[in-house]
Amino acid sequence: MPTSRRGDGSQPSAAISTTGLRKSYGDKTVLDGIDLHIPAGSVFALLGPNGAGKTTTVQILSTLIAADGGQAQVAGHDVATAPDRVRAAIGVTGQFAALDDMLTAEENLLLMADLLRLGKSQGRSRARALLERFEIADVADKRAATFSGGMRRRLDLAMTLVGDPQVIFLDEPTTGLDPRSRRTMWEMVRSLVAGGTTVFLTTQYLEEADQLADRIAVLDGGRIVAEGTAEELKAQIPGSHVRLRFTDPAEYERAVEVFPGAARDEENLALRVAGDGGLDALRGLLDRLDGAGIRAADFSVHTPDLDDVFLALTGNGTAATPLHVKETLR
Repeated sequence: MPTSRRGDGSQPSAAISTTGLRKSYGDKTVLDGIDLHIPAGSVFALLGPNGAGKTTTVQILSTLIAADGGQAQVAGHDVATAPDRVRAAIGVTGQFAALDDMLTAEENLLLMADLLRLGKSQGRSRARALLERFEIADVADKRAATFSGGMRRRLDLAMTLVGDPQVIFLDEPTTGLDPRSRRTMWEMVRSLVAGGTTVFLTTQYLEEADQLADRIAVLDGGRIVAEGTAEELKAQIPGSHVRLRFTDPAEYERAVEVFPGAARDEENLALRVAGDGGLDALRGLLDRLDGAGIRAADFSVHTPDLDDVFLALTGNGTAATPLHVKETLR
């Protein structure tokens, strides 16, 4: 679901923007000049290995720590000169649920309402609405200590929404959740964005970014090494191919002559023909087979996924990635 540009060619208004963002701890550079433009009402995913700087980026944008250099704006406010306005416009859900286990679900929400200085009536109304929205109204009077991991994360996200934030930072929100709970969280994120909220997501679950994000950035060594939609990133990584399998050795040998550059699998009578994975390329390949009178037993199309992107662009994979790939993605 890519974000569209305005009709005049300009970029949409940014909910989050950074220019040259930097942060170091001693002689270790964590962020080395980060530039971001995240449109309002979108989901942006920041991927990267452990220690890449994802959490540091969230901490700076949410005013928890100061950057060493560069500029950043959130919801139209400068994080360095107007931190109070930024805090009033955002919600943050960290890697671990920030709940008081001695309080009930409703009491946790009311505590957050008090901290945000909502009136008593408004706070109770808001708490009831969020309990219903996150399907935990039936356990509103149960202590948080008794909740499962998925329920804790739902309550944690509900607490983030008490102040009705414009921008939400979700720092690895589904870590440790089972697949069903993770998908429930995804649906909740989608509903937030449908209502106009901007979501900044950090995650190590590549499927999560693929499912949710309008745009994805890959952070490695303190720098953005790639940015685009999931499909744009996948398209830039080598590896798309069509696998043709044959049952007749004679047909296989004829196909080898038609596709001399294809990788051969003699044992399984299969050919791996490189391509971009698109319909035009597939149609052309099948036309060549048909024109030569060759019948394949079956074929399958293989395209890179975000796992391939992640491995190619981060850690040890970066050194093995052709330079032109990284330059194209930037």
